[in-house]
Amino acid sequence: MPQLLVQFIVSSVMVLLCVAIHGIGLFSLSKAIRTEASIERLRNIDPLSRRGAVFTLIAVVSMLALHGIEIWAFAGVYLVTGAVSGHENALYFSTISYSTVGYNDAHISDAWRLLGAFESILGVFLLGWSTAFFFRMLGRIDAH
Repeated sequence: MPQLLVQFIVSSVMVLLCVAIHGIGLFSLSKAIRTEASIERLRNIDPLSRRGAVFTLIAVVSMLALHGIEIWAFAGVYLVTGAVSGHENALYFSTISYSTVGYNDAHISDAWRLLGAFESILGVFLLGWSTAFFFRMLGRIDAH
């Protein structure tokens, strides 16, 4: 099988996996927030109160954990495929690719550059999805 096709298949599988992880994670967080008791409490939370701060902190940490899982998943693929050598290098390359900061292609083998590009495109979407979700959740605790 040509290397380009292998890259495309591995990249596509990683995109599907990360979208599933992210969707399940945000759905679960939303479900936890949307219980009847929670909805009533959210309507009465002052966003500048301790409870409002804790709500915000839990939402942010939960979303960061999701992004972390996805970044580590790509780092694992970089290691398994030999695209990047060393755990620290794989994690660093994955993080800068996912966050779209980018660095350069010197950290990844030429045979797997497409995987890094896919991770960057995916990162844009998942970070945007999290941002939209976060603002939607914060909108539930409008100032009174």
